[in-house]
Formats: sequence, structure tokens, C-alpha cells
Amino acid sequence: MSVHLLMSAGRGPQECAWALGRLLCRLEADAVRHRLRTRRVETVSGDRPDTYRSVLVEIAGPDAASFAASWTGTLCWQAASPYRTSTGRKNWYVTARPVRVDTPRTVFSEADVDMVACRTGGPGGQHRNKASTAVRATHRPSGIVVVVDTERQFSLNRRIALRLLRQRIERDDEALAHAAATARWHVHDELVRGNPTRVERPETSDQHPAGTRSPRQQRRR
Repeated sequence: MSVHLLMSAGRGPQECAWALGRLLCRLEADAVRHRLRTRRVETVSGDRPDTYRSVLVEIAGPDAASFAASWTGTLCWQAASPYRTSTGRKNWYVTARPVRVDTPRTVFSEADVDMVACRTGGPGGQHRNKASTAVRATHRPSGIVVVVDTERQFSLNRRIALRLLRQRIERDDEALAHAAATARWHVHDELVRGNPTRVERPETSDQHPAGTRSPRQQRRR
């Protein structure tokens, strides 16, 4: 089993991108302890080294869903800013949400289509009513139904009905994929600062990323 977790710094300051990098490492270490596998599927880097605006993480293993749930919501990295000595703020927030990445595609098969001859009206309707040349086609897995009576021959209407069903199914699959992508983008705007579901604090060795100075070191210069 695998779950995709999208972690985002939202529109927060550069410290939030820094916090995301720290929280990502903490999540990956926690996953190892739970004997789970993680993979960074997609990353959007921040302006500084080892910082991220967003990261899509795949978590795989028997308890992936429950583990992802424990890292879902507003996450807080509690530490002094490594970039600004003037700010007294120590809480930097990141949001994390499970998302759908690969939407299922419908495999179209004529065996899944019920074809029924029917009669319709309209121009030439008298002939069609007698011959039952129209087609009512139902795709059982999706429930999509089309009725075709444009041709005077049943075989031609059947062919058109199959084409229309295939097109409808493809459009519906594309709409689902678009909706899933839109939902992922909305995660970036869902960051709620405060009331975190999880608070993490740095160890002494990982409080300040490479290439930056601690506030104490900066004051000494």
C-alpha cells in the first residue's frame, strides 16, 4: 500500500520553506523507524539551499495510511529563524495533506456495452420505427448511455454509439484527472497558522542548515 502526502510551505516566508526541509527529514527518519519506505516524487525548491516550497512524498508499506495520518494537518517547526535575528518568532508552519496522484483510467471494452435496438421519431421516423434501426448503448461500468438514430442501418448506428461512448469515457477520465490536480494545488492555500497537529523541534546539530549562521554567530561578527 502507498499514500502520497503533499507538504507545502504555502505562501509563508523563507523560514517556512526551511521548516519544510527540516520536517521532511524528520518524517523520513520516522518512516524508517516504522519500517516504511519514502520517496520524494516531486520537489519545488525554496530560495536557499535545503529549503522547499513544496514536496510530494510517497509513503509505502503496510501501515502507510495510518502513518500519513499522523503527519497530516498543520505541522509546526519550533526554532529560531536562521536568517533573521530581529524576529522573535519561533513557530514556522507547514501543511501536509494526502492527495491523489494517479487517477484510475477506464479501460473501454465492447464486452461491457449493452446494445439494444429501439425506435425513434424525427425525419424518416416512420421507416425507423418499423425497422428499429436506432441503438441504445449502455456502458455498464460507468452507467453512460447514448442513443443513436442518425443512420438508417443498425450496424452504422452501433458503430457510432461505440465511438461516442469511448469519447464520453475519455472526457470523464480527463475531468477526474484535472480535478485531482486542482485539489493538489488548493493544498498550498490551506495552510492554517496556529493550532498545529504536530510540533517538532530541532536537535542541536540540525537547528541551522548548512551555509547559514546561528543568531549567536551572526551577533559575534
